[in-house]
Amino acid sequence: MNIALSTAPPEAAGLPPASSQETIAAKFYEESLLPALFTQYAPRVVVSAGIRAGHRVLDVACGTGVVSREAAAVSGKDALVTGVDISPGMLAVARDIRPTIDWRFGDAANLPFADAVFDRVVCQFGLMFFADPARALEEMQRVLKPGGRIAVAVWDSISAAPGSAAMGEILERLAGPRAAEAIRLPYRLGDIAQLEGLAKAAGIREFEIRTHPGESRFPDLQVLVDAEIRGWLPIMGVHLDEPLIEAIEHECARRLGEWIDADGALRIPTSAHILAAFAEGG
Repeated sequence: MNIALSTAPPEAAGLPPASSQETIAAKFYEESLLPALFTQYAPRVVVSAGIRAGHRVLDVACGTGVVSREAAAVSGKDALVTGVDISPGMLAVARDIRPTIDWRFGDAANLPFADAVFDRVVCQFGLMFFADPARALEEMQRVLKPGGRIAVAVWDSISAAPGSAAMGEILERLAGPRAAEAIRLPYRLGDIAQLEGLAKAAGIREFEIRTHPGESRFPDLQVLVDAEIRGWLPIMGVHLDEPLIEAIEHECARRLGEWIDADGALRIPTSAHILAAFAEGG
């Protein structure tokens, strides 16, 4: 049974409590990975979705809310933005940063909203982690109003992200396949033909996919290692001890040196695809 969207403030949404470990990882994600990787794509997702003032917007797999905040800024002082995520830690940090946004706990495969509620639905770098991405796309369409639009960002193939490719190889050798898979997983929908197939499997009739080059920017190698090893891997359930992290950092310094500039900052190429899908009547 569908659950209707309420207008209750975020404090009344009944978010589940987050463990200290979940919250620490989410804060690390917000402070290190967002500025280095994700913030640059948030405006592109919002533009691809065609978000305007007065739109009711849903951000699926919102994380700590970078796209939700961008959507709220674009849609104005009366913004009607909802962010939904399955991670209590991410939601706790998101609510601390922007309590005026309606943060909800929920699964992308079974969104806790009624049919045809939102004018726009966005999802930045979440689709790759869903057990059934086509089902998640179906759910996004279900909650979308006739004439609405969906914008979904996924990373390009890992070959377009040489820093992550090198990190995956290092982790495979030093920490094992589970740690390496956590680094490689975000790129699993990088093939455009596969992404097109998912859209069609979800029943999306009208869509376009555009590729957007970008750049990961870390102030130094230590921040990169901390973000990936102490930030991202714990979110994925992989925890490494300090001697192993030091060995990984040493190997990263050797392998990633070509992207370190004169000031010691890392600037590594990235690339993402944004799928924009249009509901019937649009």
